[in-house]
Amino acid sequence: MKNEAKNKKKIDPKESIRRAKTARASRPSWKLVSEGKVYTWASKLERVNIIRSGVPYGSIEVISKRINAPIKEILHIFGLPQTTYNKKLRENSLLNGRDSEVILLLTELIDYGQEVFNNEEGKFQRWIKKPNISLAGNTPEDLLDSVTGIQEVKNCLNRIEYGNFA
Repeated sequence: MKNEAKNKKKIDPKESIRRAKTARASRPSWKLVSEGKVYTWASKLERVNIIRSGVPYGSIEVISKRINAPIKEILHIFGLPQTTYNKKLRENSLLNGRDSEVILLLTELIDYGQEVFNNEEGKFQRWIKKPNISLAGNTPEDLLDSVTGIQEVKNCLNRIEYGNFA
């Protein structure tokens, strides 16, 4: 019993604070630039604040360019007709909460996907358009219309990153 007490490490609050600061500094952060405004976040709570404020309709075009997909395909993800999109874009309107969240999640997914493919955009863009066995034969692009689908694509990228294809 006495040996167990001797072998236990004492908690060093200064060391805990140092480790927390290091972890905070090394965590990923994301950036979305749309219509001249920069949105940055490094945590889920920061993402929530951006979602509540909304992101501009122009961010749909940013996502379209980043995954090299026609704007019509991206509008399909959001269930938006082209005419509504054009009108809202002219009015400098903001997306609703759900659509803002999808934009931010897609930004995170694209950044992660490019990182997994060693920042080779072409490889990532080809992968996102190919049918994938681990996604039940769907293309990753087909699953981007829901938060759950985006998470499944992210899980698939995680398996690729760590070499776990099972």
